[in-house]
Amino acid sequence: MEHETHDHPTGHAGPEDHTGHADHEGHKGHAGHSDHTSHTGHTGHSDHTDHSGHGGHSGHGEAHGGGASWGMAAKATLHCLTGCAIGEVLGMIIGTALGWGNAQTMVLAIALAFFFGYALTLRGVLAAGLDFRSAFKVALAADTLSIAVMEIVDNGVLLLVPGAMDAHLDAPLFWGALAFAFAIAFVVTTPVNKWLIGRGKGHAVVHRYHH
Repeated sequence: MEHETHDHPTGHAGPEDHTGHADHEGHKGHAGHSDHTSHTGHTGHSDHTDHSGHGGHSGHGEAHGGGASWGMAAKATLHCLTGCAIGEVLGMIIGTALGWGNAQTMVLAIALAFFFGYALTLRGVLAAGLDFRSAFKVALAADTLSIAVMEIVDNGVLLLVPGAMDAHLDAPLFWGALAFAFAIAFVVTTPVNKWLIGRGKGHAVVHRYHH
């Protein structure tokens, strides 16, 4: 009868412990799978963000890479020519009235050409809401090279036309030579403005404040 004193309940508890251990391992496996899924989703999101940013940068580059049209360049040159013509004619009138020589009159005419060229641009930019200091910087950037090229060509042609610099304001030679000089200056300056605008310079700076 003493042989029946084996403790079977203790031995039977072993399989239950083994089952609990299996459940615990299964729980770990499930947790690992969840972490793996989360990590995969995060990677996909990162790739999507990177591609979106790159696409936006590419589009921005294309917006600035387009060339200017000849019509736009001609309009910018005509704007410049208007200011130059006003300044030059006024300078010659003043120089003649004061009895100045050709050199003094030409210097005054060129100075006034720059002044009125900048003034026309300033008027439009100030109307767009810029303060005077900022608008003046825009005018300098937009018109300086264009006016300089126009004045060099214009006055160079006037010097080459015999008698043009000595002609009086009421002489047809004076106005004919001046019109011819402006026409040549327009033809030469237009490609310069096209080149500048196509690179985001010159009158392209002004166009930003008209849109």
